[in-house]
Amino acid sequence: MAPQPMEVRVARDDDGVVRVAAPGTGRDFTLAVLDVAGAVLSWPVLGEPVPPSAEIHDVARAQQWLWAVHGERVAATVQACATGRPGEPTEARVPVVPTALAADAARLGLGHWAARWWPASYLDGIPALQPDLLGLELAALTHQCQQLFDGSGEGVADFGASGGFDDLGDFGDFDDQPDSRAAELIEDHLTALDPLIQWWRASAESSTGTARQLESVLRLIDDAADCAGLDGPELRRLRALLDRPGPATAPSEPGALFARSGGYALAAGEPLVTGGRLIARGAGTNDWRRYPPGLVDASETAVSWTTRALGARRQFEVDVVAHGTAPATGAPLAAEVRVNDGPRKRVALARRDDVWTGRTDLDLPPGETRPRVELGVLLPGFDPGPGPDTGTEREAIRALVRRRLAAAARPVPYDTAPDDGSRAPFLAEIAADTDEDY
Repeated sequence: MAPQPMEVRVARDDDGVVRVAAPGTGRDFTLAVLDVAGAVLSWPVLGEPVPPSAEIHDVARAQQWLWAVHGERVAATVQACATGRPGEPTEARVPVVPTALAADAARLGLGHWAARWWPASYLDGIPALQPDLLGLELAALTHQCQQLFDGSGEGVADFGASGGFDDLGDFGDFDDQPDSRAAELIEDHLTALDPLIQWWRASAESSTGTARQLESVLRLIDDAADCAGLDGPELRRLRALLDRPGPATAPSEPGALFARSGGYALAAGEPLVTGGRLIARGAGTNDWRRYPPGLVDASETAVSWTTRALGARRQFEVDVVAHGTAPATGAPLAAEVRVNDGPRKRVALARRDDVWTGRTDLDLPPGETRPRVELGVLLPGFDPGPGPDTGTEREAIRALVRRRLAAAARPVPYDTAPDDGSRAPFLAEIAADTDEDY
């Protein structure tokens, strides 16, 4: 069955930015975002797949991918809106038919979303994704989507008189495309390449979708490394095996190949404070937007507090369950506490085994037994500030990743998936599905 078109709205803002608005919106942690040539693309991760929305700040640069992602009619309408010539519209609704590049771009955007927002939680039983394995697949997808970025040298169309577009020329390197750097991703995550090769060789004789996906990722990594002039023993081994695969190796669970060092012993260590009279305890808010990934367990129950009476003092204690990969030192994580509608106060947190902990003295009225406490965890300098409650959306994200992990037990490669393939499991999800630590 041919893909069904969807309609998008194309309009120019007063500041000259042209927006292509597709159905679906959401908060920041429910959106996959991708910085591309001249624009930012975004997709909602919840709900059915839709074309990307685009915020285009440089229409000339964006034309190199617009026609291949949204279609020629959208590309022509964007050009007309940008030029604002007499008699041409500055707003229109245009149908979009899904394309192969749109599906690949959506998958790349979803991969970057997973690297930022995946709600890894020991408490909720959601395994973390192995960052080096995800990074290598992102490198492969970035190379596959090189038409989205400046400097690719491929796929740049000159519609000329037929479409009214100017010659795009050679735009060189731009700093507004942090998602374009396949070579850097390969170098940053090279330690996972040998285990990835082992996984491929162990599944080489299998007809499963995972085997085809592994080979596709490795060949894209090899081509991206070759285009970037990268070299090294791991890349040379990869190239030799792709040319002459040789016999398959003994099978091994991918979770063991990419095993994390060390275990995760929940709530280890001595209590932060001993003695004193318990006044009250409760739970805080775990807002994922207020700190980077890899610091805090994503569960709603990860943030808790206790108030104790130590003589005349009233001491407030904070416990935050750490992410399994959280650094032991060097992260100036903090808690923000507000009691009885008073001023907000920052409490520095320190890593103690598997918990971030902190404490501070509070002024409470004599006999106070039920203080009203607001508590959140944040990273100063990264924190956008407290926002509205997002518990419903966070629960929807947890449900999504549980469905994705269930699908990872029976994966199909993205080129043969039942929809456009953009939401088929990543290799890191397949490996996480076999992680016995969770």
